[in-house]
Amino acid sequence: MESLEYLMKGFLVAFQWHNLLFAFVGVLIGTAVGVLPGIGPMSGVALLIPITATMTGGMPPEHAATSAIILLAGIYYGAMYGGSTTSILLNTPGESSSVVTTLDGYQMARQGKAGSALAIAAIGSFVAGLIALIGLVFLSEPLSDLALRFGPAEYFSLMVLGLCAVSGLAGKSMTKALIMTVFGLLLGTIGVDNVSGVARFTFDMPVLYQGLEFLTVAVGLFALGEVFKTLLVREDGPGGIPRVGRVLPGRDDLKRSAPAILRGSLLGFFVGVLPGAGATMASFFSYILEKKWSKHPERFGKGAIEGVAGPESANNAASGGALIPLLTLGIPGSGTTAILLGAFIMYNVQPGPLLFDEHPMVAWGLIASMFVGNVMLLILNLPLVKVFAKIIVTPRRYLLPIIIAISVFGVYAVQINTFDLILLVAFGVIGMVLARHEYPLAPLVLGLVLGPMIENNMRRALTASNGDFMIFLEKPISLTFLLLALLWMILPLVLKWRRKGILSEEEA
Repeated sequence: MESLEYLMKGFLVAFQWHNLLFAFVGVLIGTAVGVLPGIGPMSGVALLIPITATMTGGMPPEHAATSAIILLAGIYYGAMYGGSTTSILLNTPGESSSVVTTLDGYQMARQGKAGSALAIAAIGSFVAGLIALIGLVFLSEPLSDLALRFGPAEYFSLMVLGLCAVSGLAGKSMTKALIMTVFGLLLGTIGVDNVSGVARFTFDMPVLYQGLEFLTVAVGLFALGEVFKTLLVREDGPGGIPRVGRVLPGRDDLKRSAPAILRGSLLGFFVGVLPGAGATMASFFSYILEKKWSKHPERFGKGAIEGVAGPESANNAASGGALIPLLTLGIPGSGTTAILLGAFIMYNVQPGPLLFDEHPMVAWGLIASMFVGNVMLLILNLPLVKVFAKIIVTPRRYLLPIIIAISVFGVYAVQINTFDLILLVAFGVIGMVLARHEYPLAPLVLGLVLGPMIENNMRRALTASNGDFMIFLEKPISLTFLLLALLWMILPLVLKWRRKGILSEEEA
């Protein structure tokens, strides 16, 4: 009950007119940041930190800190909302956690269901925001204690489970999915090794020392790959322009989406709590869960609304979950929360166990503002669904240059490097070739994301155990994840052999 009392005081702070204005500006900028690929919440928050200092000038220190953090947090979860728009309409992920939304969201848009997909993404994001808020209020302390039990061995095993679960994104062939996963892992090894400082697969090119930029690969594979495919297939004939269809989801869509939204929100929140896991991993896990859970897994990848509802809810809930280790332990759970940590310190507010005692106005004002910001995002986005959905009926001769321009601008803005533009085009061609031969692209992207994290955690665990691999089996949580990963790979094969045996008996 004490938490509810503090939350009420937080709402009194959040409902002050200037904080409402800061929340609105934050979510508006965040939505725009999410729509443009390449910028992402991390860059958006970093760019706005100096401006918040100017905007809050003249306020008392505690009030200035509260207003600035409210604005920056608004950009964070606003970007999670905005990332779905171009993923659904243009097959161009706005930021990394929206990659999964392209799998079914874009297919829905091509079938004339762009409005339903956008509306479900907005509703799912709102529900996820509410669940994350409830979790922040009541579960901060126990979940932060649990997160502290995760060492390098546990993280390694969790990510191995993630890679094995990628067979859920396999499409028709698990073999092709595993080939793409290994390809993604190989791409993840490019760059200077963090431990030894040795350059790997860089071919003496300094531009490759930092490795491949994740978004360059994702936008190239999905957005430019689709552009090249369209140019070759020549779909811009009569009837090539899809209908917008219903703008709001029907009763059947809502019935199918509601459980997916709830599952995605809960899963995303708990994954978000783990430092380093992040919204991208949450959205991939949610998609895999929905496909496994579904009675009709064959619909996934062809426009299943659950494939939009689950991942979109998961990535928004993960952004709320990532605030738990930041606020309660002072440990940033993702790149964006690391920048938020810097903003807290800039305003002389130290996140950690004493934050709620020493700066209750900042902590509870931020938590309450997340509810206000989510309501603002819903009010802002639902009326615009019809406007956004109209983009899909734009003739392809106008739409393709827009997709190319957004992709080039977004990728170039990340590192201001022309080499990234060459990579963008190269991965566009690779994406087109792979898609034409029915190789799934999502496992490649997940392999690229998880590869460096798996390697770093494995090496940290082995350093702690003096090279003893038994550390992965001696830790109960790590052992559980590895057993689940093993079962995930073996069970489908056993079921397949069993099915073949039954069929051969019937034929005999």
